[in-house]
Amino acid sequence: MQRLKRRPRLATQLAAAVLKIRAIYVSTYIPRECGIATYTKDLTNAINILNPLFLADIIAIDDQASGGERRRYPWEVKYKIEQENLRSWINAADYINQSGADVVALEHEFGIYGGHLGEYAVPFAEAIRKPLVTTFHTVLSNPNAKQREMVKRLATRSEAIIIMVNAGLEKLVELYGVDRNKIVVIPHGVPDITFGPTKWAKTRLDLGSDNIIAGFGLLSPGKGYEYAIGAMPTILKQHPHTKMLILGETHPVVLRKFGDDYRASLKRLVKRLGLEKAVQFVNKYLSLEEIVEYLKATDVYITPFLDLNQITSGTLSYAIGAGKACVSTPYLYAQDVLSDNRGLLVAPQDSDDLAAKIIHLLDHPRLRQQIARNAYQFGRNMIWPNVALRHLDLFEIVAERYRR
Repeated sequence: MQRLKRRPRLATQLAAAVLKIRAIYVSTYIPRECGIATYTKDLTNAINILNPLFLADIIAIDDQASGGERRRYPWEVKYKIEQENLRSWINAADYINQSGADVVALEHEFGIYGGHLGEYAVPFAEAIRKPLVTTFHTVLSNPNAKQREMVKRLATRSEAIIIMVNAGLEKLVELYGVDRNKIVVIPHGVPDITFGPTKWAKTRLDLGSDNIIAGFGLLSPGKGYEYAIGAMPTILKQHPHTKMLILGETHPVVLRKFGDDYRASLKRLVKRLGLEKAVQFVNKYLSLEEIVEYLKATDVYITPFLDLNQITSGTLSYAIGAGKACVSTPYLYAQDVLSDNRGLLVAPQDSDDLAAKIIHLLDHPRLRQQIARNAYQFGRNMIWPNVALRHLDLFEIVAERYRR
């Protein structure tokens, strides 16, 4: 008589199915005011929900040149790197090598790694003896020889590379000679925001019933807000009950090096054009809750950025996730995410084109609503639980390959 195989108990099977990846993340981190710091906090929060047995450990890249009191990091920061101290980077690699980490996630942006052009990232990565997954937040279109060599060495050392749009993948392959088989596209994550009318948020923010044009993020030259302000007189002729909100404080690095000159120049432009009642600045570092509330109140979201090679934008990602009709210059990330009637592109440094596109959306609310719905549907793939799961799946694959 043939004996039936005994199946494992369901509890045993369930325990085996629980994700158990121990990851260390190397990045800037809150309370440092930096887009990548916020990104890493949001990403690891989402991953921790899916991987509760091994909560994320953070190695924070710390910029003490900011002066003032030392930052007080949260408990998950297990080690701090002094950004401009090469020995600190090497010591951090030793710390990682002695840890029980299964994988190291490195968030790369040239400006947050020390040395000339962020060169300390390379000896740091090459000193790590753990599987490395590198996310490139910037891929330069016209790198100099040193920048190209740095990216190639980081890519060679990495078991896997994350990029947020296909255009970035193609640039890594064509300009830097990176192995296409190493690269995966995982979109920028966004909070799960409900889709709905703007009037309730406008009431809560005391914005009345005006049309709201908004942009948020750390303020710095290159954001192109001078062209958005320049578009307002034309917009107001057609839609007089319209306000523009420029949300966010000045980038701390810009503030330290140049002061608040850019914001001052924008305010002078507002005064010269007589737009004091139509353009408002909210000069503060916004919490996630505040960002979501302002997005809910927004009718048209703008990113008139000047750098057309930009391959990521957390602010545009959030606007898409909130289901906003977006108008943007055609930088690489915007071209990708606003295609297929998910937004409108405008010529760079062109106030007239920006005004025309915004007026078109305000003149045609049904079109604006359709674009907003298209964006929201696309953004469902970008909500943090989905992005976190993609990261965890990749970490498991990389860790398993490394063990073989």
